[in-house]
Amino acid sequence: MAEGPLVFDRDLVRRRQARAVAGGYPDFLLARASEDLDERLAAVLRRFALAADLGTPLPVAAPVLRTKAEALWRMAETEGARGDVVGDLERLPLAAASIDLAASLLALHGVNDLPGALIQIRRALRPDGLFIGCLLGGRTLQELREVLLAAEAETTGGVSPRVAPFADLRDMGSLLQRAGFALPVVDSELVTVRYRDLFGLLRDLRAMGWANALADRRKAPLRRDTLLRAAALYAERFADPDSRLRATFEIVWLSGWAPHESQQKPLRPGSAKARLADALGVPEIGTGEKPGQ
Repeated sequence: MAEGPLVFDRDLVRRRQARAVAGGYPDFLLARASEDLDERLAAVLRRFALAADLGTPLPVAAPVLRTKAEALWRMAETEGARGDVVGDLERLPLAAASIDLAASLLALHGVNDLPGALIQIRRALRPDGLFIGCLLGGRTLQELREVLLAAEAETTGGVSPRVAPFADLRDMGSLLQRAGFALPVVDSELVTVRYRDLFGLLRDLRAMGWANALADRRKAPLRRDTLLRAAALYAERFADPDSRLRATFEIVWLSGWAPHESQQKPLRPGSAKARLADALGVPEIGTGEKPGQ
């Protein structure tokens, strides 16, 4: 795997994830992701020999994957998450060409080397194997990021990173291609969750293990006056008419296939057997013809 900057404190991420799983993980986003996974796999008209669930915090993907695979293997990133093995998305315990279907729900946004993780998944797939997964995208928690920066600037005169820099949708397709996937597809949806106040959102984030785990985070917790100012700003800027507050989660879906000779390939330039201009009934640019001739 390529060396790169440490964005996340991975040990802290795993400790928090373990506490979250043991303490009653709020599963509303994972439940939605598993429903979407079911819909997306329903369009794949084949079965797979061996599927692997890679790092999904709860075993919600298992029932979906079993409808498409003869056997299922689950890697959890923490003890107590009901996995066949505890492993690391940055160091997958999988041999090359050992699985046929790989899925990962709401886990890959927490790795330091996303390109490297995708390369490892691609290597683990047998030819014509499928990867499908989702992670949090760049518009996730945009409201929280805005009010925390504003509140900290007002109350302390400076700012520090408090919300993770989630992946940008525009980069995902190229990352899949760089990892060696064929027929890559990327799309996203915005999920809005509403809260009575900022503190309800923060409680859910902590309960999912998603509190600030940035490697260069300020170790001191938010000051009380900063937190209260952030709560006030959130209510001013992001309240609906019924006074409930909006929190945005962008779920980015990725899919790609391990290359195989049976897959559709783009035509070579110049290989077309008919001219587009003939099909449209218009002159072809560059032939010297003019409209009306």
